[in-house]
Amino acid sequence: MSAANTAESADFRGPLDITRAATVVLDAEDTVIGWSPAAVELLGHRPSDALGRPLSAFLSARPVEGPPVPDVPGPPPLAGNDFHVARTRDGRELLVATATCPLPGAPGGPGTPDRVLVAAEVGELRHWESRLALLQGLATQSPVGLAIYDTDLRLTWSNTAYEREIGQPLDTYRGKRADELYSGGSFVTQGYPQTLDAVMHHVLATGEPILDLHFRGQPPSDPGRDHLWSCSYYRLEDAHGHVFGVCEDAFDISDRYRAQERLTLLVEAGRSIGTVLDVVTTAEEVAEVAVPDFARAVRVDVTSAAVTGETAAAGSTADMTLLRVAERSATGPAAPDPGRSATANGSADVTDPADPRRRYPPVAYPPGSPQNRSLSSGGLVLDESTLVVPLRAGGGILGLVTFDRTVHTDAPGRAPAPVTTFDGGEVALADELAARTAVCIDNARRYTRERTASLALQRQLLPHHLPPRSAVETAYRYLPADDVTGVGGDWFDVIPLSGTRVGLVVGDVVGHGLQAAATMGRLRTSVRAFAQLDMAPDELLTRLDDLVGQPAEEQYDAYGTATDATGDGGGAASHAYDDVTTGATCLYAVYDPVSRHCVMARAGHLPPAIVEPGGRVSFPDLPAGPPLGLGGLPFESMEIDLPVGSLLALFTDGLVEARDHDISRGLDALGRVLADPSATLDELCDRAVAELVPGGTSADDTALLLVRTRELAEGRVAEWELSAEPVSVGRARELATGQLEAWGLAELSFSTELVVSELVTNAVRYAGGPLRLRLIRDSTLLCEVADTGHTSPHLRHSAEDDEGGRGLFIVAQLVQRWGTRYTRTGKTIWTEQALPLR
Repeated sequence: MSAANTAESADFRGPLDITRAATVVLDAEDTVIGWSPAAVELLGHRPSDALGRPLSAFLSARPVEGPPVPDVPGPPPLAGNDFHVARTRDGRELLVATATCPLPGAPGGPGTPDRVLVAAEVGELRHWESRLALLQGLATQSPVGLAIYDTDLRLTWSNTAYEREIGQPLDTYRGKRADELYSGGSFVTQGYPQTLDAVMHHVLATGEPILDLHFRGQPPSDPGRDHLWSCSYYRLEDAHGHVFGVCEDAFDISDRYRAQERLTLLVEAGRSIGTVLDVVTTAEEVAEVAVPDFARAVRVDVTSAAVTGETAAAGSTADMTLLRVAERSATGPAAPDPGRSATANGSADVTDPADPRRRYPPVAYPPGSPQNRSLSSGGLVLDESTLVVPLRAGGGILGLVTFDRTVHTDAPGRAPAPVTTFDGGEVALADELAARTAVCIDNARRYTRERTASLALQRQLLPHHLPPRSAVETAYRYLPADDVTGVGGDWFDVIPLSGTRVGLVVGDVVGHGLQAAATMGRLRTSVRAFAQLDMAPDELLTRLDDLVGQPAEEQYDAYGTATDATGDGGGAASHAYDDVTTGATCLYAVYDPVSRHCVMARAGHLPPAIVEPGGRVSFPDLPAGPPLGLGGLPFESMEIDLPVGSLLALFTDGLVEARDHDISRGLDALGRVLADPSATLDELCDRAVAELVPGGTSADDTALLLVRTRELAEGRVAEWELSAEPVSVGRARELATGQLEAWGLAELSFSTELVVSELVTNAVRYAGGPLRLRLIRDSTLLCEVADTGHTSPHLRHSAEDDEGGRGLFIVAQLVQRWGTRYTRTGKTIWTEQALPLR
């Protein structure tokens, strides 16, 4: 647009203005005596054609109705105008608006000026009236505040919207500077001056308009509450280009800005609340998100049941115990809570170490307080500048969140000064924050309950105490996984076996949670059962592998019907179970203190560490074997001679493997710790945990079993070789009774003679030679008879007419336990008797 067009578009002189309109001078008889150039331009008649002729030759004698409103957008024509049909020189008819002004002092005779008539096209008049209506609307109806400041930056004019912001009529603040009206406010848009004075001086000096600056301040009409405006500034010049001021337009965007802040707060809440499955951490997160942008202080009270993982309270809240688990204030220390009081059962009176009231202070609210009303009604309560929102999930109440906007002063005798209350949008925002927090706390509560149950199950399944053994000295450590990962399936065990031997086992179940703990218990029980059958390590792992692999081959539905796990009937539960059991690992070893032999086998597990009495550490090249449940590959055993005082370390991968290093580095560190021959087993356990699990917990649970080997003295073991002849029975009795007398156990001679006589007789009659008789004096008296047969005797009840079959029955009545142990060359029948009380 050219400069001329711009100036014309900014000209607000009306089309009926004498300087712009078609002007006709009339005498008293309506004869034209004057004809302006604008009249020539409008109607086409030259002055020579118009002068001396009656006005009716150009305009209709009577006024006509004006045009319909839809022709030109805008308000209807101004009152006081007449409308005539004008005839142009080329014969067209033109609707014009006219106005007549009598000339003062006119004599009224013919040929003498009597009045002046001005005329303009109706369309042009309508356009001008629309522009006037626009200016009128900006001045009186626009929500945008408009103000004009002179070159000294003093206010000279403002519209109605600006008056509403000030709260006073224009005359009361005309002439004031902007910084006086909005003292304390500032621009928050980056890259521009912060004061009104500096921004306006910049516009006056450069002539460049500045648009959409955000100004934060408190209007005089609403003190104590910050508002935000979108402001624009541009320089004002007259028709000759002289600068006479600057115009400001400002639109209050506080509501839009607060809505954006609320949305931002919700986004931050979604990102920051519930990052971990912990009730207390979640409560602290919502307090951190809400302070100070939403409230000056936040207090989160959670029920004791939610902290311990119990079911959320439903129905009456009379007996509900609330614990203050999070508290945050914008002024530093937590603001005082006027409605809070100590409960009758304070934390000092709680004796149970597991009670959460020992860690978090119990709170109670008196009747009538906002918190008490919220608990009673189950809904949110707004009390001046305090908003209390309950944490509800699953139909139960998990606690309360108190949002406080009160300013607490330290001056004595001065009451807290309320800031601002919460509007409807903020109440809805607080309700949404509490709802999200309640969902996260409920998830954490459910996780806490499952983890507590898993830990309890796992602790019940793991050994509570390892009694002292003649064969080995033991020490152990078990560390559950961290709270994020959950309870795992690591386990260990020390199993007493026949002949003073001991079974050592450590295992790891893939996965975490209740299912992993239950599977661990199932495997540990199975290992104990198989070990009591005196199976060799490789055979035991084979049986265990079959047991673990069984669910993958055959599943059972709710009615006990077998289904194919790979078909449609297997269901998701079958695959979930397979994921837990498949991949379990195990290491099983049997140590014999008489021969000092250790036989071991592993199923996908890490090999043990062996430390010789001198401190040399090694990891035997034990055949790995596949993890349990895969099937198809055999397991192999390895036999190792262990000198007396050797250290055997069995462990799970959680001890030596971590995110920041590989297994080889962990094994090296474990070897360095165990290489100290002067340290006790408990000291070595503590050092290993401190070195390899410095935080006391990791992403995987950890099991460590340390075993120091012993040897039975020669004087506690007696062994003889006998021929497979009947005469050996008597010889065996003599040897046994003589050894018992040497040990001072003559009281057991009668029962031992019967046991030896029966076992040797059976070996002579049903098996082959040579025979071996062995007596071991330990915490009990053990009697063993070995032969080359592979058929085990069976205990049975003989009928009245049977001539035999009662011998083994009598033996079973005389001993505590008895059993059969198979070897490569045959079998061994063993019995165990209690020693006499001294």
